[in-house]
Amino acid sequence: MHPKPQFEELDYRPTPLGELILRRRTILSLNNQEIHEIILGDEYLMSSLFTAVEIALSNLGLAKAREQFPDEPAMDVVVGGLGLGYTAKAALENGNLGSLLVVDYLKPVIEWHEQGLVPLGPELTTDDRCRFVHGDFFRLALGSDEGRSFHPEEPEKQFHAVLLDIDHSPDKLLHEQHGSFYSAEGLAKFASRILPGGVFAMWSDDPPEENFTTALEQVFENCESHIVEFYNPLQDKTSASTVYVATVPDRT
Repeated sequence: MHPKPQFEELDYRPTPLGELILRRRTILSLNNQEIHEIILGDEYLMSSLFTAVEIALSNLGLAKAREQFPDEPAMDVVVGGLGLGYTAKAALENGNLGSLLVVDYLKPVIEWHEQGLVPLGPELTTDDRCRFVHGDFFRLALGSDEGRSFHPEEPEKQFHAVLLDIDHSPDKLLHEQHGSFYSAEGLAKFASRILPGGVFAMWSDDPPEENFTTALEQVFENCESHIVEFYNPLQDKTSASTVYVATVPDRT
């Protein structure tokens, strides 16, 4: 039997945001653990070695949505950013989820899931509740593409929760054009995509940021910042990220 290769590039694509690479490697120091990584230009977008915060994003966001909609048996949810699928998978594991739209700007990332090149691809693509949407989350959120929204056939549809995992943080963007979303004005436009009383949750790799928290509080209610800690075996230390959770005012 041939040993597994220690490093394998599964796909390479040029994109408007830079070179996109999917690779699989075996980490000898972690008992030959196999991981998948997505790299965009010089940035690590996602590693299957670190998934705790992606899972926490879904669990914290949808726990708040269940509080807001205790009698709703089938919530409609949007995930911004597919990555390796861990946020989407955690969302699907919430029992009262009715439908999930996963929006991603990078078509190759969607294709990797559809082709089974990433571990969670078969699970997500065979779940009837889950649908991938190729589009720019931020343009759809802000109504920049006239007549388009998160749902391709229902542009006016509102959702019980929107979970966002794209930029590294409100200050560390994958593209400068995303910046307007994180302002109070941008968040106010985006909030119309969410049902009254619904939930917006977002991952950030930085500690809670005062300017962004202030912008959230101008638009949303019950704004919370959760510090999520996880163990980094490569550095043998604990790391931490932030999950913001906020609710849309119940206008009724």
